[in-house]
Amino acid sequence: MVTAPRVMMVAVEPSGDALGAALAQGLRARLGQDLRLVGVGGPQLAAAGLESLFDPAALAVVGAFNALGAYPEVLKRARQLGDAARVETPDVAILIDAWGFNLRVARSLRRASPGLPLIKYVAPQVWATRPGRARTLASVVDHLLTLHSFDAPFFTREGLPTTFVGNPALNRDFSVTDPIGLRARLGLGANDPLLLLLPGSRAGEVSRLMPVFEDTVARLLAEQPRLAVALAVAEGVAGQVKSALKGWRRPPALLEGEGDRLSAMQAATVALACSGTVTTELALASCPMVVTYRLDPLTHLAAKALIRTPYITLFNVAARRFIAPERVQAESNGKRLAADLGRLLDDDGLRRDQIAAQSAALDIMRGGVSDPAAAAAEAVVALMRKATV
Repeated sequence: MVTAPRVMMVAVEPSGDALGAALAQGLRARLGQDLRLVGVGGPQLAAAGLESLFDPAALAVVGAFNALGAYPEVLKRARQLGDAARVETPDVAILIDAWGFNLRVARSLRRASPGLPLIKYVAPQVWATRPGRARTLASVVDHLLTLHSFDAPFFTREGLPTTFVGNPALNRDFSVTDPIGLRARLGLGANDPLLLLLPGSRAGEVSRLMPVFEDTVARLLAEQPRLAVALAVAEGVAGQVKSALKGWRRPPALLEGEGDRLSAMQAATVALACSGTVTTELALASCPMVVTYRLDPLTHLAAKALIRTPYITLFNVAARRFIAPERVQAESNGKRLAADLGRLLDDDGLRRDQIAAQSAALDIMRGGVSDPAAAAAEAVVALMRKATV
């Protein structure tokens, strides 16, 4: 009797949950609807049929020093996944993003099921920091799926087979947005200036950046009182953002929900964004931006010794130049950000040039891949078949 294929997927962060869900759909299309998914994931993977062993929320930790407190839980959950693999005997395990946790999961799986093929989906950013991670990863997994074409050389030189599958974020669907309607709801005409604020989706990002955003907006409004300001808030930090806005002299229009967030990206004249996936989405929406980020002081001190690139924005990395201005740590202040945004607001040509350069960089990032989820699924199925030969 032929048994149904079984795949273990491990995704403990929202971004990994989304990647895993799209991959799961691609795998079902190729392996059949009886595909069994086990491991750990969030709501999107659960909707795709994954039976999660535990709630990943407690492991979604950012920052080297913050992560220390979660270490005992990390080891416990990694062992739990190893035990599950011994019982479930999956055909393959796919470890999605979350470097620190999934490194320990990979080692646990190796001990529990030495013959289990291990695939890491999303490369650690060794082009930016800690190049030694490429060798470490090569020692614990069998194959790597990368989102970016510029990742591969760092890992293939360490002997790790690598497949570039593309970044699903580059396929963000803007077809259901309504930027004109959003502007109308805000009382704006087609040419009225609109600044969109995106302060991040994690509590630490919001707490560090909201005071900076407040000072930036106050400076801009002093120079441009007709400027409209909107803030798109992520669901997980909505309460925190609303509390912070109570102290603002002129609070921005608050936008909640995915539809308004994407519509605002297309409606905005310029954006001020916390570094992250949102910068790629803004580029796809043809919105010029200024990018900023702040770490807690201890994490920043540790990071300074490790960073190998001047860029934190992916399309800047792809283009190897600062298309969008980046203001990090001490440079992330109201005076500097207001000056950057003011130049963009005042200069139509500068905005057009930045939009064109962002678009060209996105083409570099796509690398000719039109459907990243399908490419990832094809790569996984090929590896599963190879393992059975």
